[in-house]
Amino acid sequence: MVDTVFGLGGDLSVRRLGFGTGGLVGPGYWGPRGDRERARELLRAAVEGGVGLIDTADNYGPDLAEELIAEALYPYADGLVIATKGGVVRTGPDEWHVAGRPEQLRAACEASLRRLRVDRIDLYQLHRFDPALPEAEQLGVLGQLRAEGKIRHIGLDSVGADQLAQALETEAVASVQNAFHLMDRSAAPVLALCEAEGIAFLPYYPLGSGALTRDGSAALAAVAAAHGAGPGQIALAWLLHHSPVLCPTPGTGSPVHLAENLAAAAITLSPAELALLDALAP
Repeated sequence: MVDTVFGLGGDLSVRRLGFGTGGLVGPGYWGPRGDRERARELLRAAVEGGVGLIDTADNYGPDLAEELIAEALYPYADGLVIATKGGVVRTGPDEWHVAGRPEQLRAACEASLRRLRVDRIDLYQLHRFDPALPEAEQLGVLGQLRAEGKIRHIGLDSVGADQLAQALETEAVASVQNAFHLMDRSAAPVLALCEAEGIAFLPYYPLGSGALTRDGSAALAAVAAAHGAGPGQIALAWLLHHSPVLCPTPGTGSPVHLAENLAAAAITLSPAELALLDALAP
């Protein structure tokens, strides 16, 4: 059976299948999605279902996802890791702008601390490097925030392997978030470096923005049928089998889909099934 636990940052033990909060806000990550209490109930159900890692960002809503997490889960259960992101400012549905100046990153982190009602954020991820500024300058302020005790670990979002290697010369990095799923493995070089360095890789869009649950492939459907599971569950199980550092955090606004996603951790894929699925990537 695949190991479902990862030591995030070397000192935080979390179940590798977490929960992403993008589905709790409206289309384009803007505004609310339905009833606020329904979102809070879904967060509670995720934790009750065994989720130990919740992934969010300050620009989901904006602000809304972090507020919902605190409303639903504060005071937080022992061992629950809340990961959030800063460095992007959203101005409308699917409209966002990079904001990586040191004073912007510091203000964003401190605002997330207030919304989440914590003194320290376990995992604070730079949502994007600001191309207008030296990367070392942006990493430097995150290092300062860590030294001040405001964040515990640093993560990076949407980076290349060379970028990550260079960042590691400046600061310890506990996590990376890049697109990666059964049909998109373009970030394989980043994954390889994460494996070598013991860095968690939190693949965003682990279900291909829903495409793998809707369409999939004949091979994926066949493996799913053999397990009495859905294609999305097999896609998540494949991630857990593919690399011990992959920690998918699929998001949903549906209690039914949440239960289905969490059940994927119990699926054991055979070597033949893994070979079949491995061959699917373009």
